[in-house]
Amino acid sequence: METLHIGPSPMERAGLGAGWGCEKRGVSSGGWARGWAAAGAERAGRRARRSPAPSPGAELAIALRDYVGRETPLYFAQRLTNYFKNGDGEGPQIYLKREDLNHGGSHKINNAMAQAMLAKRMGRQSILAATGAGQHGVATAAVCAKLSLDCTIFMGDVDIERQSSNVILMKQLGAQVKSVEGTFKDATSEAIRNWVNNLENSYYLVGTAVGPHPCPSMVREFQSVIGKETRKQAMEKWGGKPDVILACVGSGSNALGIFHEFVRDEDVRLIGVEAGGNGIESGKHSATLAKGEVGVYHGSMSYLLQDEEGQIIGPHSIGVGLEYPGVSPELSFLKDVGRAEFYTVTDEEALDAYAMLCRLEGIFPALEAAHALAYLRKLCPTLPNATKVVVNCSGRGDKDVATVVKYQQDRAHFPNI
Repeated sequence: METLHIGPSPMERAGLGAGWGCEKRGVSSGGWARGWAAAGAERAGRRARRSPAPSPGAELAIALRDYVGRETPLYFAQRLTNYFKNGDGEGPQIYLKREDLNHGGSHKINNAMAQAMLAKRMGRQSILAATGAGQHGVATAAVCAKLSLDCTIFMGDVDIERQSSNVILMKQLGAQVKSVEGTFKDATSEAIRNWVNNLENSYYLVGTAVGPHPCPSMVREFQSVIGKETRKQAMEKWGGKPDVILACVGSGSNALGIFHEFVRDEDVRLIGVEAGGNGIESGKHSATLAKGEVGVYHGSMSYLLQDEEGQIIGPHSIGVGLEYPGVSPELSFLKDVGRAEFYTVTDEEALDAYAMLCRLEGIFPALEAAHALAYLRKLCPTLPNATKVVVNCSGRGDKDVATVVKYQQDRAHFPNI
């Protein structure tokens, strides 16, 4: 139990000693102070017993509820479901886990809030982070503003140009945005480099399920709230588990967030969708699990996009947040043991899916999440009627509007919905 330290009485702090009416009650100022201290200690004890300080877990739960906006809905996408019905009117029932409705517009804030609170408890004032699409950058900047922490975001100059709206938001939230030549992988290297040069005062707030231990485990654990809510909501809505869970895969934070709860439920299919870019055979893609080889990058062993000499091959995707040459070690393991399936969709297929969800459900997904939605075209015809499919809609797509419109104008490309 902590020792309760009682300071001087209000009178003593004001410079008032014995004689200020105390003698009338037959006590000196010292006696008054001791009595005040004892009474104060007793009152403090009663308050502590009535309303103890929340534990770190309870404090995080309150922040996720009141600040982030959890729990997020498990939304039945009626028109999307109807769209994928066959000629006999049969098809799967499609639900969206609406992580796009979180404060900041993505799942990233689940982890950012938890790690920022941890950093504050550790006494770290300076928070460093790297971001690609800017979703993790916005989330980190927001929680740093809330917790009064200094925030520096490293971002590739290529990504700064492509995701300029998120850069503006980060700066409005008080973050310093440092441009790094290249893309997300280069920004990550620079963030880690700065962190190891100031370990005593800084904290590297990783947003992806990669990097040195315990970073991947922490991110997975803090994102696992997605899957826990999904299990609870599925039980409430149809009295069972999902049959299929679908998520996009870049480095793995949103996929692991929804997969982890169901890894031991072998009757639940776990499907990750990687960025096929311009096509797997083009070499311009981010399909690490489909085409990568085992290697070590940024402090963890996983599948990597690398050449015969072990040099990193630059990834490509229309979804900036999927452009990373590595992937979560845990997802690599799930692939190796056959517990999860992994497929790819192209940039064009993801853009079609973006427009499809906009037109059918009035929801604009991030281009990263649109990769998972795109795979429904291949998946749905193979599923029995009324199969329950949950797609993790991991982020909001207003950040991608300029990219989508430019693509449509350049290609005269409008999906046939």
